Amino acid sequence: MRATPVLLTALAMLIPEVTAAQGSPPTAAADITREQVQTVLESMGRSIDRQLKVVDIGAGNVAVGILHRDGSNDSDGALRGIIHTQVTEVYYILSGGGVLLTGGEITNATEPSAGSDLIGPTFSGGSRNGTIREVSAGDIVVIPAGVLHGWTEIPDQVTYLSIRADPHDALPAGYVNPLIN
Repeated sequence: MRATPVLLTALAMLIPEVTAAQGSPPTAAADITREQVQTVLESMGRSIDRQLKVVDIGAGNVAVGILHRDGSNDSDGALRGIIHTQVTEVYYILSGGGVLLTGGEITNATEPSAGSDLIGPTFSGGSRNGTIREVSAGDIVVIPAGVLHGWTEIPDQVTYLSIRADPHDALPAGYVNPLIN
């Protein structure tokens, strides 16, 4: 699959270089098998976002999650979304697609939540002058921390991996979804 080198290059640019001052570099790789992804995806029920693993990479964490949304999980065309204040996301669209909004000036922002342990501090609001475009299977979108993002329209469904770069250790290193532990 051609997208894999692009995805790996994007991740390499997101994570700062490990230095002695930041701690010891990890000595082992972390694997997530196709079967594990499928197990979590099949168990999602009404949830739209399930973290698979959060891995300590020495200079922060990297989290991998699987997300599945249908038309009931879009904003019905409204220009609004969420902002993760400390975590950058890379979306790799596995199937389906929709209309994704990113960026712009946030309007009517909520107070930042304490955030989920698995996505970090987050707030929501409207977007003025954001970028709207269709994304579909095979596309990759990099959403830096602090950039508003949201699905404005999902005609059928969209399933995607979210790779979350966490240089500030906002996410719980070592987390493994109980279904694959």
